[in-house]
Amino acid sequence: MQQELDYGLLTRAIREVGQTFLADFRKTAIPQTMDDLLTAVRNIEDTCFEALQRRIDLYYPSIPWVDDDEFTADTQRRPAEHDEYWLCDTMDGAIQYLQHIPGWTINVVLVRKGRPYFSVVYDALTDELFWAVDGQGAYLYDRKLRTSTKTVGDNMLAVWEYGHQLKMHPGWRDKTADAVTGLLDCFGIVRNYGPHGLQLAYLGAGRIDLFLQDDLDTHNWLAGMLIAREAGAQVLSVDAAHWQWGDEGLLAGTANAVKLFLQTYKK
Repeated sequence: MQQELDYGLLTRAIREVGQTFLADFRKTAIPQTMDDLLTAVRNIEDTCFEALQRRIDLYYPSIPWVDDDEFTADTQRRPAEHDEYWLCDTMDGAIQYLQHIPGWTINVVLVRKGRPYFSVVYDALTDELFWAVDGQGAYLYDRKLRTSTKTVGDNMLAVWEYGHQLKMHPGWRDKTADAVTGLLDCFGIVRNYGPHGLQLAYLGAGRIDLFLQDDLDTHNWLAGMLIAREAGAQVLSVDAAHWQWGDEGLLAGTANAVKLFLQTYKK
Protein backbone atom coordinates (compact mmCIF):
# COMPACT_ATOMS: atom_id res chain seq x y z
CA MET A 1 0.00 0.00 0.00
CA GLN A 2 1.32 3.44 -0.95
CA GLN A 3 1.80 5.80 1.96
CA GLU A 4 0.63 9.39 2.15
CA LEU A 5 3.67 11.63 2.27
CA ASP A 6 4.29 14.51 4.65
CA TYR A 7 6.07 16.89 2.28
CA GLY A 8 7.00 19.35 5.01
CA LEU A 9 8.63 16.64 7.09
CA LEU A 10 10.56 15.30 4.10
CA THR A 11 11.81 18.67 2.91
CA ARG A 12 12.96 19.56 6.42
CA ALA A 13 14.88 16.30 6.71
CA ILE A 14 16.61 16.80 3.36
CA ARG A 15 17.47 20.41 4.19
CA GLU A 16 18.96 19.28 7.49
CA VAL A 17 21.32 16.89 5.69
CA GLY A 18 22.39 19.62 3.27
CA GLN A 19 23.14 21.97 6.13
CA THR A 20 25.48 19.43 7.74
CA PHE A 21 27.57 19.38 4.57
CA LEU A 22 27.54 23.17 4.36
CA ALA A 23 29.16 23.33 7.79
CA ASP A 24 32.20 21.42 6.46
CA PHE A 25 32.38 23.07 3.02
CA ARG A 26 35.89 24.29 2.07
CA LYS A 27 37.39 22.87 5.27
CA THR A 28 39.12 19.84 3.73
CA ALA A 29 42.06 19.74 1.34
CA ILE A 30 41.29 19.57 -2.38
CA PRO A 31 42.21 16.06 -3.63
CA GLN A 32 45.37 16.05 -5.75
CA THR A 33 45.29 12.48 -7.12
CA MET A 34 42.57 10.43 -8.80
CA ASP A 35 42.67 7.86 -6.01
CA ASP A 36 42.17 10.58 -3.41
CA LEU A 37 39.34 12.11 -5.44
CA LEU A 38 37.47 8.82 -5.87
CA THR A 39 37.87 7.99 -2.19
CA ALA A 40 36.56 11.41 -1.17
CA VAL A 41 33.57 11.13 -3.54
CA ARG A 42 32.67 7.70 -2.16
CA ASN A 43 32.91 8.99 1.40
CA ILE A 44 30.62 11.92 0.63
CA GLU A 45 28.09 9.72 -1.17
CA ASP A 46 28.05 7.12 1.62
CA THR A 47 27.78 9.70 4.40
CA CYS A 48 25.01 11.62 2.65
CA PHE A 49 23.06 8.48 1.76
CA GLU A 50 23.21 7.15 5.31
CA ALA A 51 22.12 10.50 6.75
CA LEU A 52 19.13 10.75 4.41
CA GLN A 53 18.10 7.14 4.87
CA ARG A 54 18.33 7.36 8.65
CA ARG A 55 16.08 10.42 8.81
CA ILE A 56 13.51 9.36 6.22
CA ASP A 57 13.25 5.74 7.38
CA LEU A 58 12.06 6.98 10.76
CA TYR A 59 8.78 7.89 9.07
CA TYR A 60 8.66 5.65 5.99
CA PRO A 61 10.50 2.45 6.93
CA SER A 62 8.64 0.30 4.40
CA ILE A 63 9.71 2.29 1.32
CA PRO A 64 12.90 0.74 -0.09
CA TRP A 65 15.95 2.62 -1.32
CA VAL A 66 17.61 1.93 -4.67
CA ASP A 67 21.27 2.66 -5.35
CA ASP A 68 21.90 5.51 -7.77
CA ASP A 69 24.57 3.92 -9.96
CA GLU A 70 25.03 6.66 -12.54
CA PHE A 71 28.16 4.97 -13.91
CA THR A 72 26.22 1.92 -15.17
CA ALA A 73 23.97 2.33 -18.19
CA ASP A 74 21.78 -0.73 -17.61
CA THR A 75 20.48 0.47 -14.24
CA GLN A 76 19.30 3.73 -15.84
CA ARG A 77 17.35 2.23 -18.74
CA ARG A 78 14.31 1.17 -16.72
CA PRO A 79 12.78 1.76 -13.29
CA ALA A 80 13.59 -0.63 -10.46
CA GLU A 81 11.15 -3.45 -9.78
CA HIS A 82 9.37 -1.85 -6.84
CA ASP A 83 5.92 -0.28 -6.69
CA GLU A 84 7.58 2.73 -5.10
CA TYR A 85 11.10 3.50 -3.92
CA TRP A 86 13.52 6.27 -3.00
CA LEU A 87 16.20 7.07 -5.56
CA CYS A 88 18.86 9.32 -4.15
CA ASP A 89 21.56 11.17 -6.09
CA THR A 90 22.97 11.95 -2.68
CA MET A 91 25.23 14.82 -3.66
CA ASP A 92 24.82 15.98 -7.22
CA GLY A 93 28.02 17.91 -7.84
CA ALA A 94 30.27 16.15 -5.33
CA ILE A 95 33.27 17.09 -7.49
CA GLN A 96 32.43 20.78 -7.08
CA TYR A 97 32.07 20.30 -3.33
CA LEU A 98 35.53 18.74 -3.14
CA GLN A 99 36.99 21.47 -5.36
CA HIS A 100 35.63 24.18 -3.01
CA ILE A 101 33.35 25.71 -5.64
CA PRO A 102 29.55 26.22 -5.75
CA GLY A 103 27.31 23.83 -7.61
CA TRP A 104 26.43 20.92 -5.33
CA THR A 105 23.00 19.84 -4.16
CA ILE A 106 21.17 17.12 -2.27
CA ASN A 107 18.68 15.39 -4.58
CA VAL A 108 15.99 12.86 -3.65
CA VAL A 109 13.15 11.45 -5.74
CA LEU A 110 10.34 9.06 -4.88
CA VAL A 111 9.56 6.87 -7.88
CA ARG A 112 6.01 5.52 -7.84
CA LYS A 113 4.68 3.08 -10.46
CA GLY A 114 7.69 3.77 -12.68
CA ARG A 115 7.36 7.57 -12.62
CA PRO A 116 8.95 10.30 -10.51
CA TYR A 117 6.21 11.25 -8.04
CA PHE A 118 7.91 13.52 -5.49
CA SER A 119 11.32 15.15 -5.70
CA VAL A 120 13.57 17.60 -3.88
CA VAL A 121 16.66 19.50 -5.04
CA TYR A 122 18.29 21.37 -2.17
CA ASP A 123 21.09 23.91 -2.69
CA ALA A 124 22.61 24.44 0.75
CA LEU A 125 24.87 27.32 -0.33
CA THR A 126 21.91 29.49 -1.29
CA ASP A 127 19.49 27.76 1.08
CA GLU A 128 17.05 27.21 -1.79
CA LEU A 129 14.88 24.11 -1.67
CA PHE A 130 13.03 23.17 -4.85
CA TRP A 131 10.42 20.44 -4.74
CA ALA A 132 7.54 19.05 -6.76
CA VAL A 133 4.74 16.51 -6.63
CA ASP A 134 3.38 14.82 -9.74
CA GLY A 135 0.25 16.68 -10.80
CA GLN A 136 0.44 19.15 -7.90
CA GLY A 137 2.98 21.72 -9.07
CA ALA A 138 6.56 22.74 -8.33
CA TYR A 139 7.75 25.04 -5.56
CA LEU A 140 10.69 26.95 -4.13
CA TYR A 141 9.82 26.44 -0.48
CA ASP A 142 6.18 27.63 -0.56
CA ARG A 143 6.36 29.77 -3.72
CA LYS A 144 4.87 28.14 -6.79
CA LEU A 145 7.21 28.00 -9.78
CA ARG A 146 6.54 28.81 -13.43
CA THR A 147 8.89 28.77 -16.39
CA SER A 148 9.93 31.94 -18.19
CA THR A 149 7.84 33.60 -20.89
CA LYS A 150 10.66 34.84 -23.14
CA THR A 151 9.95 34.74 -26.86
CA VAL A 152 13.27 35.70 -28.49
CA GLY A 153 16.32 33.44 -28.57
CA ASP A 154 18.79 36.31 -28.24
CA ASN A 155 17.97 36.81 -24.56
CA MET A 156 17.31 33.17 -23.69
CA LEU A 157 19.73 31.19 -21.52
CA ALA A 158 20.40 27.60 -22.59
CA VAL A 159 22.56 25.04 -20.81
CA TRP A 160 24.35 21.96 -22.10
CA GLU A 161 25.28 18.94 -20.00
CA TYR A 162 27.02 15.61 -20.39
CA GLY A 163 27.34 12.53 -18.21
CA HIS A 164 29.45 9.45 -17.60
CA GLN A 165 27.93 7.59 -20.57
CA LEU A 166 28.82 10.18 -23.23
CA LYS A 167 32.23 8.84 -24.24
CA MET A 168 30.85 5.31 -24.62
CA HIS A 169 29.06 6.44 -27.78
CA PRO A 170 31.34 5.91 -30.82
CA GLY A 171 30.37 9.24 -32.40
CA TRP A 172 30.45 11.29 -29.22
CA ARG A 173 32.75 14.01 -30.56
CA ASP A 174 30.53 14.82 -33.54
CA LYS A 175 27.38 14.50 -31.45
CA THR A 176 28.74 16.91 -28.86
CA ALA A 177 29.93 19.41 -31.46
CA ASP A 178 26.54 19.36 -33.20
CA ALA A 179 24.62 19.87 -29.96
CA VAL A 180 26.73 22.77 -28.70
CA THR A 181 26.80 24.40 -32.13
CA GLY A 182 23.02 24.09 -32.32
CA LEU A 183 22.65 25.87 -28.99
CA LEU A 184 25.07 28.64 -29.97
CA ASP A 185 23.25 29.13 -33.28
CA CYS A 186 19.91 29.46 -31.56
CA PHE A 187 20.46 31.22 -28.23
CA GLY A 188 22.23 34.36 -27.14
CA ILE A 189 23.58 32.81 -23.95
CA VAL A 190 24.88 29.24 -23.52
CA ARG A 191 26.30 28.11 -20.19
CA ASN A 192 26.78 25.19 -17.81
CA TYR A 193 26.05 25.60 -14.11
CA GLY A 194 27.13 22.20 -12.83
CA PRO A 195 24.52 19.98 -11.21
CA HIS A 196 22.00 18.46 -13.60
CA GLY A 197 19.13 18.52 -11.12
CA LEU A 198 19.74 22.12 -10.08
CA GLN A 199 19.83 23.35 -13.67
CA LEU A 200 16.51 21.61 -14.34
CA ALA A 201 15.09 23.17 -11.18
CA TYR A 202 16.32 26.54 -12.45
CA LEU A 203 14.40 25.85 -15.66
CA GLY A 204 11.28 25.44 -13.56
CA ALA A 205 12.07 28.67 -11.71
CA GLY A 206 12.36 30.67 -14.94
CA ARG A 207 16.12 31.22 -14.58
CA ILE A 208 17.10 28.93 -17.46
CA ASP A 209 15.13 28.54 -20.69
CA LEU A 210 16.43 25.29 -22.16
CA PHE A 211 18.42 22.24 -20.99
CA LEU A 212 20.08 19.83 -23.42
CA GLN A 213 21.97 16.61 -22.78
CA ASP A 214 22.57 14.08 -25.55
CA ASP A 215 23.55 10.96 -23.61
CA LEU A 216 22.05 8.59 -21.04
CA ASP A 217 21.81 10.10 -17.55
CA THR A 218 18.38 9.17 -16.19
CA HIS A 219 19.18 9.16 -12.49
CA ASN A 220 20.79 12.59 -12.63
CA TRP A 221 17.71 14.04 -14.34
CA LEU A 222 14.75 12.67 -12.43
CA ALA A 223 14.58 15.00 -9.42
CA GLY A 224 15.02 18.19 -11.42
CA MET A 225 12.99 16.94 -14.37
CA LEU A 226 9.85 16.56 -12.25
CA ILE A 227 10.32 20.10 -10.92
CA ALA A 228 10.76 21.50 -14.43
CA ARG A 229 7.77 19.60 -15.80
CA GLU A 230 5.46 20.59 -12.95
CA ALA A 231 6.47 24.23 -13.50
CA GLY A 232 5.35 24.04 -17.12
CA ALA A 233 8.44 22.95 -19.05
CA GLN A 234 8.31 20.59 -21.98
CA VAL A 235 10.26 17.39 -21.27
CA LEU A 236 11.32 15.59 -24.45
CA SER A 237 13.89 13.23 -25.86
CA VAL A 238 16.54 14.81 -28.10
CA ASP A 239 14.45 13.49 -31.02
CA ALA A 240 11.59 15.73 -29.84
CA ALA A 241 9.44 12.80 -28.73
CA HIS A 242 7.81 12.61 -25.32
CA TRP A 243 10.57 11.63 -22.89
CA GLN A 244 10.45 8.03 -21.66
CA TRP A 245 12.59 6.29 -19.06
CA GLY A 246 15.70 4.96 -20.81
CA ASP A 247 15.88 7.62 -23.53
CA GLU A 248 19.50 8.49 -24.30
CA GLY A 249 19.10 12.22 -24.08
CA LEU A 250 16.96 14.97 -22.62
CA LEU A 251 15.64 18.19 -24.14
CA ALA A 252 13.71 20.25 -21.61
CA GLY A 253 12.64 23.84 -21.93
CA THR A 254 9.91 26.39 -22.27
CA ALA A 255 7.60 25.89 -25.22
CA ASN A 256 9.12 28.92 -26.97
CA ALA A 257 12.73 27.83 -26.38
CA VAL A 258 12.10 24.26 -27.50
CA LYS A 259 10.36 25.44 -30.66
CA LEU A 260 13.21 27.79 -31.54
CA PHE A 261 15.82 25.12 -30.92
CA LEU A 262 14.09 22.43 -32.95
CA GLN A 263 13.81 24.82 -35.88
CA THR A 264 17.61 25.20 -35.80
CA TYR A 265 19.00 21.88 -34.60
CA LYS A 266 18.91 18.86 -36.90
CA LYS A 267 20.00 15.74 -35.02
